[in-house]
Amino acid sequence: MTHRGSLPFDPIQRAADLWEARIGPSRTMAAVTSVMRVQQILLSEVDGALKPLGLTFARYEALVLLDFARRGSLPMRVMGERLQLHPTSVTNIVDRLQGDGLVRRNPHPTDRRATLVELTAEGRARLEKATAAVTGIDFGLGGLDVDEKERLTSLLREVRRAAGDFD
Repeated sequence: MTHRGSLPFDPIQRAADLWEARIGPSRTMAAVTSVMRVQQILLSEVDGALKPLGLTFARYEALVLLDFARRGSLPMRVMGERLQLHPTSVTNIVDRLQGDGLVRRNPHPTDRRATLVELTAEGRARLEKATAAVTGIDFGLGGLDVDEKERLTSLLREVRRAAGDFD
């Protein structure tokens, strides 16, 4: 896929060649720079698919998480843990989703300090449309085949494990 402003060369490879000549081994720098650039590309693609539905990827992830919940709702604390977000970020996401009528907050039946979040009927309908939108663009990874996606996921899992995301 060619975009406006496409270069006739790979700027990350060019930077890696210069790094190698001036500083030393460039494999790590090139890998990190590539991951950062791909993150920009994926966010742009996915957010572009979700924007017509009034969602961002962060809000979409929250809707998916709630849809996957066994009991149909989750405490906000658990949402933060599973989404790996600070409590303030979860509150902001839930505030926006609630403002759009996609989720509702309910008091926890046994813990007065906790609040449960659940999808509304409109939230489920919007989630269905959003899922069709992001799967329709293959989450922005259309340039990879199934085996490549599995290898990429496996490689990135090891980086996340080493960073302490999970045991």
